[in-house]
Amino acid sequence: MIEPDWPAPARVKSLMTTRVGGVSGAPWDSLNLGDHVGDDPAHVAVNRARLRRLLPAEPGWLKQVHGIRVVELGGNTPEADASFTRQTAQVCAVLTADCLPVLLCDRGGGIVAAAHAGWRGLADGVLEATVSAMQVPPRDILVWMGGAIGPQAFEVGEEVKQTFMDRHPETVAAFTPHPASIPGKWFADIYQLARIRLMHIGVRDIYGGGRCTFSDPVNFYSYRRDGVTGRMASLIWLDQAL
Repeated sequence: MIEPDWPAPARVKSLMTTRVGGVSGAPWDSLNLGDHVGDDPAHVAVNRARLRRLLPAEPGWLKQVHGIRVVELGGNTPEADASFTRQTAQVCAVLTADCLPVLLCDRGGGIVAAAHAGWRGLADGVLEATVSAMQVPPRDILVWMGGAIGPQAFEVGEEVKQTFMDRHPETVAAFTPHPASIPGKWFADIYQLARIRLMHIGVRDIYGGGRCTFSDPVNFYSYRRDGVTGRMASLIWLDQAL
């Protein structure tokens, strides 16, 4: 497990799982938490039960679709890519295996959120939508970015680069030419792209980043690296008021 290193209020609790510590067999070995990737459902259930022992409640699992819909946690499994809550002991969660997991809270410890930001959702505005749904001034929001595919591994085409630049020209700084000089191919820094988008709307306190899922097969699942693989979870919740 990874405990985020960020100055969140004391009642805000958060963590990101690794692939270590579960019962799933290859290629999902071992703490796969995704129930949609072909793993034995019984193994996923055991893995989720192990995670549940660390949490105050069952996570609010989402049906993620690489979109920008944000929901307030309830009792169902909505189709969305971000969730938030103001309620104690409700757990916001997103699943990833290269996409960027983003955890958010306010300085006062009154609201938390989790967002799944693949390149398409990031470009379309899932982080902006999450901040808007929290109804907190952006300057009062803290952000932590979990493990995702790193800038030396995230190869994209010209259309991806152009999609970001059409919205924010300054995102050109997040793209570097392919080292093999392949025309139309770039390496993208998803952490920098997220920072630029967040800072554009006034969020300044941004932490985390730098853990590359693609280059660390011991600890992380990576869809780009392995194809069929498991999923990690990034989770955030409000503990009892201190």
